[in-house]
Amino acid sequence: MFKQFKEGGLAIAGGVLLAMMIDSNSQLARHTSSVFASWVAHGVGAAVALLLVGSVAWLAGKKGARPVRTPRAPLWSYLGGLPGAFTVILAALAVNGPLSLSGAIALMMVGQVLFGLVSDHFGWLGVPARRIRPTDLAVVACVLCGSGMIIFGGRI
Repeated sequence: MFKQFKEGGLAIAGGVLLAMMIDSNSQLARHTSSVFASWVAHGVGAAVALLLVGSVAWLAGKKGARPVRTPRAPLWSYLGGLPGAFTVILAALAVNGPLSLSGAIALMMVGQVLFGLVSDHFGWLGVPARRIRPTDLAVVACVLCGSGMIIFGGRI
C-alpha cells in the first residue's frame, strides 16, 4: 500500500514538474520561438542530468559500489528524446495559443491516456499486452469531460 502511495506521489511530483517546464518553455517560446525553447529545455535538462549522474557515480565510487550488469536496452529505447522534443514544441505552441496552461495539460493528458490504452492493448514498446476494459473507457470519458470543463467551463 505504501509503495503505491509513494509511486503515486512521485507521479504527481513529475506532473507538477512537467507543468512547470511547459509554462517556462511557453514563456521562452513567446519571446523567441518554440524550437529554440525546446533546444534550451533539452540543453538544460542534459546538463542537469549529467551533474546528477556524475554526482551519483562519484558518491557510489566513494562507497566502493560496483556497476551492475544489465541486459542491453533495445535500440528504439534510445529514441525517447524524439517525442520529448516534439512534446516541448507542441506544448509551447498550445499554451501560447487560445488554450490556457491547464487546458493544454488536460488535453495532453487525454493523449497520454489514449496512447497508453492502445499501447497496453497491443503490447507496444515492450509493455505487456492487456485487454482494454470498459472501466478504461470510462476513465477516458471522465478525463475528456474534465478537460472540456477546464477549457470551456468559463464560457458555458
